[in-house]
Amino acid sequence: MSTAIGFIYPDHAAEDDYPRAEKLLNDAGATVSLEVVHIYGTDLHAIPELLDLGSPEKLARGASLLTDKKPEAVVWACTSGSFVYGPDGASGQIADLADVAGVPASSTSFAFVNAAHALGIKKVAVAASYPAEVADLFVRFLAAGGIEVVSMASKGIDTAAEVGTLTPDQVLDFARAHDHPDAEAVLIPDTAMHTIGVLSQLEAELGKPVLTANQVTIWEGLRLAGFTDKQEALGALFT
Repeated sequence: MSTAIGFIYPDHAAEDDYPRAEKLLNDAGATVSLEVVHIYGTDLHAIPELLDLGSPEKLARGASLLTDKKPEAVVWACTSGSFVYGPDGASGQIADLADVAGVPASSTSFAFVNAAHALGIKKVAVAASYPAEVADLFVRFLAAGGIEVVSMASKGIDTAAEVGTLTPDQVLDFARAHDHPDAEAVLIPDTAMHTIGVLSQLEAELGKPVLTANQVTIWEGLRLAGFTDKQEALGALFT
């Protein structure tokens, strides 16, 4: 019987990372279904719009769309729409989501913190697609989770839709350019960016773990459901 994990994804950009990851997992012998539903708002990487995107009403709507999928866990698949609330607000956000979904819940922001802790990583480089004022909030969120950001680069892209158009080569170039010798891992925090297909190449070239938003979101959902199968194509986090 397949293990279903629910993901509430904002608008449309890189949601095809989820069926791609599902195929990789199931080709390796797993039996999982990664169920993605969508909620909608302005996809601008700006603080007021992100606060609205992650509102209780919108997440409750997402949870309702997953009801017939019977997920064993639900994850708010949006980094900026969770860390923008700060650690305490983001904790309340997922507590409310768990209440309405009736299953364990988390968000991409907490997935990054939990993934780094799982790998014993304390110092990271961040390659963020967001404008600087939004990316800075991610740095603060990581710091509150005990993770030091030794370097942070902001690509300054205003909308998730534009991030979703970045090619694999552009993603690779951005990550390569913003590694740091003191970083134990590179974090790429936008679920609007396609990264599942380039994880293996990134880690091979950089010689260290690379944590990306859709990757850690999937890992977090599986972790909450007690699923621990390995899959090398999904990076060091899954091995």
